[in-house]
Amino acid sequence: MTLSCLHTHTIFCDGKTDVETMCEAAYAKGFALIGFSSHAPITKKTGMTTVWHMKDEKLDEYIGTVTAARKRWKGKLTVFLGLEVDYIKGFCGPADRDIQELPLDYIIGSTHYVVSPKDGAPFNIDTWPEDFCEVMDFFNNDGKAFCEAYFDAFNSMVSAGGSDILGHLDLLKKNNSRHNFFSPEEIWYGENLVNTADKIAAARSDAEKNGRRVPVVELNTNCMIRGYHPEPYPSPAMMSLLAERNIPLVMNADAHNPDHLGGYYETGRKLAMQAGYSSMVIFEGRENGKALWRTRNFGD
Repeated sequence: MTLSCLHTHTIFCDGKTDVETMCEAAYAKGFALIGFSSHAPITKKTGMTTVWHMKDEKLDEYIGTVTAARKRWKGKLTVFLGLEVDYIKGFCGPADRDIQELPLDYIIGSTHYVVSPKDGAPFNIDTWPEDFCEVMDFFNNDGKAFCEAYFDAFNSMVSAGGSDILGHLDLLKKNNSRHNFFSPEEIWYGENLVNTADKIAAARSDAEKNGRRVPVVELNTNCMIRGYHPEPYPSPAMMSLLAERNIPLVMNADAHNPDHLGGYYETGRKLAMQAGYSSMVIFEGRENGKALWRTRNFGD
């Protein structure tokens, strides 16, 4: 399996080390490529300040630093420049013009926020496990309402477009295994998965017809790396639905430190095979505004 990771964070956002150290670790582990995807700034658009998004004034420095690393590692390790862009309904998303006009190789679209049913304000659902109960307070501990709010936000991001990669598709399960506010075995939950898979398939078809960014889905192993959940994003059940619709997967670790790179990749590969996949895709860059993906069979 060709080793790569396009979902990588550094000290420009909430990562634990710098760009060069991540490149050194990827090279030492035999990676063919690494892509950097700092959390895009959100303060100017939302008024919110977080400890995990890149500051607005750091964006140019980030682009310059990754671009310099690309030149420095040429011939040894392919380095790509990306951003992980939050979709926050009514505030910002990957399709925003300022994001689309940046000199990026790729964009990861992610949903970390849903809108509060109580006051309409956005709030982060990607919390520490001990804080998850506070998230559920917004929904009066109604797990179904929480899930449907998340899938509505994610599906809205998919329909809005602008992403090359759809990030950690079922992030909502991250802390549920410790609290059990909802069960993925419920019929309504399965219906949400089917609906989302259909939305992704329709968005890919529409984007292909209209010359826009055609998204793939990442198989993100970070929840296993950090011990939050025993399965990756997306779940094996969701992967089966994606496989039925011929939606490509790309393997990512969502790495926040060098030790994360490559974590649980073999487990992810086996789960993807069980879900019906015989291959994943590898990013090869951008040409004439189009992301180039190479299919890599698991047997190669």
